[in-house]
Amino acid sequence: MTEQASNGAAQNEQAPQFSLQRIYVRDLSFEAPKSPEIFRQEWTPSVAMDLNTRQKALEGDFHEVVLTLSVTVKNGEETAFIAEVQQAGIFLIKGLDAASMSHTLGAFCPNILFPYARETLDSLVIRGSFPALMLAPVNFDALYAQELQRMQQAAQTEATAH
Repeated sequence: MTEQASNGAAQNEQAPQFSLQRIYVRDLSFEAPKSPEIFRQEWTPSVAMDLNTRQKALEGDFHEVVLTLSVTVKNGEETAFIAEVQQAGIFLIKGLDAASMSHTLGAFCPNILFPYARETLDSLVIRGSFPALMLAPVNFDALYAQELQRMQQAAQTEATAH
């Protein structure tokens, strides 16, 4: 019985583990360069969004993932506002192979962070007296797959060039 219990404990140590430790805003900015004149114009906005992720290994099995959402909204030719949020999280991740770890950091963690970033951005925009953006969900798995494919093609191109 004791032998089985110790084998079970050894297996649990080897089993993959994922735990969200903390979610926080790392950086936040808002600029409305044409205020207050922009509020007196007819509102016909065009929205441009830039999305980026980065990750950093911390001590032990802890990792920081930062999702950056940058939005520029123009009304006609004039910039109505520029808003950016860096939504970050600290994750405990253990027992994953390299491919699974890469996918977890590149797609799974940003999927967790996105709703927080979207809400923070909407709140910021509303405080600037503009309508909420209500950004559509993002498929980070598809973006991750596209990035992997792009990296593989770049590696193949470089290999054939030599």
